[in-house]
Amino acid sequence: MGLSREFAFFLLLYLIQGASTSFVRLTDNGYEDILIAIDPGVPEDVKIIEQIKEMVTTASTYLFEATQKRFFFKNVSILIPESWKSDPQYRRPKYESYTHADVLVAPPAFPGNDEPYTRQFTECEKRAEHIHLTPDFILGRKHSEYGPSGRLFVHEWAHLRWGVFDEYNEDQPFYAAASKKIEATRCSTGISGINRVHSCQGGSCVYKRCRKDSTTNLYEKDCQFFPDKDQSEKASIMFMQSIDSVTEFCNEKNHNREAPSLQNTKCGYRSVWEVISSSEDFINSTPMGALPPQLTYSLLRISGRTVCLVLDTSGSMSWERRLERMNQAAKYFLLQVVEDGSWVGMVRFDSDAYITHKLTQINGNTERDKLIASLPSVSMGGTSICSGIRSAFQVRINCNEQKPIDGSEIVLLTDGEDPTASSCLNEVENSGVIIHFIALGPNFEKAVIQMNNITGGKYLYASDKAQNNGLIDAFGSLTSENVGVTQKSIQLESKGVTLSESLWMNDTVVMDSTVGKDTFFLITWNQQLPNIFLWDPKGTPITNFTVDHTSNMAYITIPGTAQVGNWAYNLGAKAKGEILTITVTSRAANSSVAPITVNAKMNKDTSSFPSPMIVYAEVLQGFVPILGANVTAIIESNSGNIEYLELLDNGAGADLFKDDGVYSRYFTAYSESGTYNLKVWAHGGATSARRSSRHALNRAAYIPGWVVDGEIQGNAPRPEVNEDTLAILENFSRTASGGAFEVSQVPPLPLPDKYPPSQITDLHATLNGSEISLTWTAPGDDYDIGKVQQYFIRMSENLTELRDNFDGALQVNTTALLPNEANSKETFTFKPENISEENATYIFIAIKSVDKSNLQSSLSNIAQVALFVPQADGSPGENPRHKSGVNISTVVLSVVLPVIAVCIIVSAIICVLKRRSSRRHTTAF
Repeated sequence: MGLSREFAFFLLLYLIQGASTSFVRLTDNGYEDILIAIDPGVPEDVKIIEQIKEMVTTASTYLFEATQKRFFFKNVSILIPESWKSDPQYRRPKYESYTHADVLVAPPAFPGNDEPYTRQFTECEKRAEHIHLTPDFILGRKHSEYGPSGRLFVHEWAHLRWGVFDEYNEDQPFYAAASKKIEATRCSTGISGINRVHSCQGGSCVYKRCRKDSTTNLYEKDCQFFPDKDQSEKASIMFMQSIDSVTEFCNEKNHNREAPSLQNTKCGYRSVWEVISSSEDFINSTPMGALPPQLTYSLLRISGRTVCLVLDTSGSMSWERRLERMNQAAKYFLLQVVEDGSWVGMVRFDSDAYITHKLTQINGNTERDKLIASLPSVSMGGTSICSGIRSAFQVRINCNEQKPIDGSEIVLLTDGEDPTASSCLNEVENSGVIIHFIALGPNFEKAVIQMNNITGGKYLYASDKAQNNGLIDAFGSLTSENVGVTQKSIQLESKGVTLSESLWMNDTVVMDSTVGKDTFFLITWNQQLPNIFLWDPKGTPITNFTVDHTSNMAYITIPGTAQVGNWAYNLGAKAKGEILTITVTSRAANSSVAPITVNAKMNKDTSSFPSPMIVYAEVLQGFVPILGANVTAIIESNSGNIEYLELLDNGAGADLFKDDGVYSRYFTAYSESGTYNLKVWAHGGATSARRSSRHALNRAAYIPGWVVDGEIQGNAPRPEVNEDTLAILENFSRTASGGAFEVSQVPPLPLPDKYPPSQITDLHATLNGSEISLTWTAPGDDYDIGKVQQYFIRMSENLTELRDNFDGALQVNTTALLPNEANSKETFTFKPENISEENATYIFIAIKSVDKSNLQSSLSNIAQVALFVPQADGSPGENPRHKSGVNISTVVLSVVLPVIAVCIIVSAIICVLKRRSSRRHTTAF
């Protein structure tokens, strides 16, 4: 029996491996169950629904041709806010919610900033989070700036589904090409256009030729590439799909490997089509011989929330104060977390199940108190999970209803195993009910995870360590997935401690101006009611806590809007060994101002040693990233062991992009096999954190204008955000649950060293006189933790050879290079030697690092240095018909002298290289 259950557990890990919040699946070449959600903040406009349909319909045809008749869109659901008027054609959603949306139609991060983008913070080939399109874009008001919506949707879908990146780079819009010209970063290079600066003065605007920057030897900052409206080049969709002739992704034959595009740096210089061709979608499909069937749409309108608590009261719930702790957490959920207007019911189960409270709409404290009074007080008997679920199906608003309500939720908590749990799996799958699973203690029924996974609910875990506050955190995370963020309960603090020496728990909670409504303080204890002291920011004591001796908890709701500032608390225990916890939640102070939020997750649901996992935490205000926060992950194993991990937004190691508001880190500190729980703390303030005003990464290319018959037909400049209004950010604090994940095959401690240093992804090279200077972020002994033993740096005149045969490339002497701690900035300068070709134009450089166990990292991104001064006259692929002198100023002659000086320096370098070419470099490491 034990062996079969163990086998079932590992089978279950396989089934949920890589589970995603998306329900999209590929069936017979068609993508099904795509969910496009209209944000609650979008004013009602039925034209948005019609324009979404038109966009996806045209996108399906474009995708089919772009993928060589391999993929198309089969069916799409559009999720409509509850605030919009009802319509007979709208039906109630089942599992669909904003959490699972593949596309969000939502207001822009900043007014007027309607750029479409994909929220993408995982590595190449991994599915992204979601696509963000604004109402103005959907309604066709940004056609001139971003092109046809259907084509753009395919561009963003490639980000979302296949994890590819853009073929342009607004941080590096130009580069020095092997042709010895300055080229625009693009793919393919067959796309023609001209480079100009749009300059306005005194109400008059002209297009000037781009001047060279004497520092970079590339074009000046404001230089832009204006493509020809009339093109013949077919690639690439990830550069500028709005060009009429572009109908393909760049492939191995026409891919531009020279350009400093994100696709090159993030995907190892592979073309977009190569990445798509290696995807599971591609491998499991073949080109179609016929046209795709007609696309179908479902219109789903959000309805009021319906949730049923299904609580385990079996005999094992008497262990480790589990019943008491469950009631504390359930009361917290009923008092503070579940939203007004929700319908809530309750079922308890042991060997059988009992409806303890029918569905009741919460309109105030009266209904909440009645539900609290129905919480169970006794635990006994066995465990029959399916009995509890089936009883929840019978909970009705109207006794005449014959089936569960689509989209209703079950919060299922259990601490025990039940060999019959899988018997109701089909009923769950066909019910239209979402199951959120809270596992309590290490011996919970693993099969329930599959119910949770197929219905799209949350999977949460709480150990028996009460001071870790896991059970209260789990219930606190169960806010509605279909209401605006300003309506949700937000956790500001969650902390617990076992008091052995000092009997006091003292600290402060930061209340920032984005929250303050319905602020709730909750204190719990194990043995005796502690002394509770709470002061507002002005020093006024807060009293009148409600004390519940039965559940060992005390709580208070601050009337009105809580004061901004530090709320101080002192909790004094009355016995040694006491366990005290404090939880503080609040809601948005203003319905029109988004509060700061934290969302936490792992990169996957399961892992098997030694495979690492990645922790992600997004810190946002609305859709605006918050930078510079202090973010810590707290990871608890099923036996209560805790690891603290500082998360970073530095663009190195596990973090894909610097300063995008996503804080990341590798997690390798496994202590045992089994279930782990993730929680994140985020703190920031005026001295560190700030709102990001930069444009979103992985966004559609903004079209500055088109060249038509030699003339530039310009678009309005893209709206810029005022830095002055965004730089200051007050102090704030947040905590958030990231759910549970499973780890298997962990050997006994101490763990063997199976983790190499992380890949260096930000290697940068510059030419300074006759020397090359390198900078990068230091990796660690175990991915991004610790310190590497040494670096191997090699160079070549050929990018492909360096990438494919790193060990055969020329070594650089790194004897004097002593590695720093992970996440430090590394710098290294050397003189290149033994470049054999007299006419060498580039040096390509890459790094591998090695740890103390001689484990090597993956090859870094490849940096390049141009051994020539690129020509500034002419534009990439410029057509002969482009007329000079039409709204164009002459080139400023002041650039000539710096160019001559640089030419002399570069000539000297080439002479040195030529003299040394006969000597073989044999540097020892």
